[in-house]
Amino acid sequence: MAQNPQRPNRFVGHLYPQVIPDPGEVEAGAPAPWAHLQTSSRSNLSLAHVATMLRSSARLLDTDLPPDQPAELTIVADGPPVPITRRSAVLAALFEEDGECRVILTRRALSLRHHKGEIALPGGRCDEHESAVETALREAHEEVGLEPSLVTPLAWLSPLATFASSSAVWPVVGTLANRPTFTINEAEVDRVFTVALKDLAAEGAFVEERWRRSAPRPGADPDGSFAIYFFKVPGDVIWGATARVLTELLCHVTGVPWPAERGL
Repeated sequence: MAQNPQRPNRFVGHLYPQVIPDPGEVEAGAPAPWAHLQTSSRSNLSLAHVATMLRSSARLLDTDLPPDQPAELTIVADGPPVPITRRSAVLAALFEEDGECRVILTRRALSLRHHKGEIALPGGRCDEHESAVETALREAHEEVGLEPSLVTPLAWLSPLATFASSSAVWPVVGTLANRPTFTINEAEVDRVFTVALKDLAAEGAFVEERWRRSAPRPGADPDGSFAIYFFKVPGDVIWGATARVLTELLCHVTGVPWPAERGL
């Protein structure tokens, strides 16, 4: 496959320990959806502000039910619908310090078979008859010792489909009154840390790449490309599904359109 002349020189000068895969053909993508906003519109992101913006986006759990299936399944025109046989949930747990929301993230243990060493939101597979909220709270407790009673489930974000494994992930947004203490399950988690939403929305933190693979990806654009999101954080890179969840959250919080809802 020919190399694209616009192929990005990845994360120059930014140190991170994990290996970011190379799909074979990659080019620079669009700027951050919020890149046009003034700095003042990408900071002062308090819990009250987040709740107000998620309410205006019709994402609150107490007033708007999340979809039963990921939207990607409705836009794949070729072939029969993909049945979802496995369901998972993740928790975007937010708390406020110095007027800014922070989100809890983990680095997955290096001993895990899948996605080892990657930055993730606490979460995992749903048990039978378990809701996404119940799963997210249980998994956060198992992975980092976050007491479910301390979390107020607030909102939902768009579920993600994983076509290769016929699975889907439901992201849940929850709030905490203050910074919690953590007890790490070392079999699953290497470390736990937090990052401010304003730092994820800061100039230069977000990177989009357009990937193409030899095997067509369901839901890709007509040219075969699809967007992969990244966030540069101190000493690491957030990418993949976690970066997609955080991108959607930041779009709602900053009041800009979520690209997936524009069909991009």
